[in-house]
Amino acid sequence: MAFYPDERIAMFIDGSNLYSSGKTLDFDIDYKKLLDLFKNKGRLIQAKYYTALLDHEDYSPIRPLIDWLDYNGFHVITKPAKSYTDRDGRNRVKGNMDIEMTIDMLNIAPHVDHILLFTGDGDFKAVVEAVQSKGVRVSVISTLKSRPAMLADELRRQANDFIELADMGKIIGRPKRDYSTEDEQEYEDG
Repeated sequence: MAFYPDERIAMFIDGSNLYSSGKTLDFDIDYKKLLDLFKNKGRLIQAKYYTALLDHEDYSPIRPLIDWLDYNGFHVITKPAKSYTDRDGRNRVKGNMDIEMTIDMLNIAPHVDHILLFTGDGDFKAVVEAVQSKGVRVSVISTLKSRPAMLADELRRQANDFIELADMGKIIGRPKRDYSTEDEQEYEDG
């Protein structure tokens, strides 16, 4: 994967997709390390993180992450998730951010050289092709090493480059806490 010191880079993160990929690979993303990694690869113009939030909940477990990202160099784009009942009567939540990401990618294309797209969703194939037609390189960051793979084949084939998320774990992953040792220590101290 080639990066050039003077190239203008934009990051587009499909929050729920990246979270699922990280969990499947058994590591948590350290977003500061992620941001620093790509700041050092070129001129990072923009880092955007997209996610849907449940409006009707008093507390959202994702809110602390959203607040941290917003204060630490990411532009966070949210919208309310929609609750609905499926045909089997089960309550479901839908929070697709594809349109917002697509519009933003098309708008920034004339101002960047390289887009880093953190998703495996095949629906992005068309927008990747559209920004490539404007001379922008697109690297997709996702994983094929999970079961099932989180990356759609059509998106991988359309991208200029594919970066395997599993291979980035040691660079952008947060160290796992050993809860068993802490629990044992509390028990012994208690």
